Amino acid sequence: MTEIEIRTHTALHVVKGALRKVLGAKWTASTYVSGNHGRITVVANSKPSEDDMNKVFELSNSKVVENLPIVIEELPREEAEKKYGDEIYDLFPVPQEVKVLKIIIIPEWNINACNKSHTKTTSEIGKIVYDYWRYRNSKKLLEVAFNIE
Repeated sequence: MTEIEIRTHTALHVVKGALRKVLGAKWTASTYVSGNHGRITVVANSKPSEDDMNKVFELSNSKVVENLPIVIEELPREEAEKKYGDEIYDLFPVPQEVKVLKIIIIPEWNINACNKSHTKTTSEIGKIVYDYWRYRNSKKLLEVAFNIE
C-alpha cells in the first residue's frame, strides 16, 4: 500500500465509526481503496437523509481533528473473540486458518479485525471529503464514497 492508500484505508475505519454512531450500521459488506478515494458499504435498515450523511462526515472529520491514536493489538483469534465478541468482524469472514488477528482500535469509536496497514493517529488521515452515497433498498446496503485531502 502507498502512503496515501494507508491514509485512505484508515479513513474507512473512521467513517465506519461515524456510520455506526449516526445510523447504527454495525456490519460492513465491502470496502474499496484506490489512491485517495475510499468506499465503504454497510448494512443499513433504511435510507439515510442528507442531514444524516452530512453528520457522518462532520463526525468523521471531528475524529481526525481529535488526533486519536490508532491502537493495534495482535491476539490469538480465540482470545480476540472472547475479548471483543463479534464487534471485530464484518460480513466478509476472516478465513478459519487465520489464527492470530490484528485488531485495529480507535478508542470509543471503532474496532475491527484488519490485516492492512494504518496510520498511527487519526490526524495523519487528513480531511475526509464526502463524494457520494447511494442506498440499495432491496439489499438494505448503503454505499458511501469519500476522498481524502
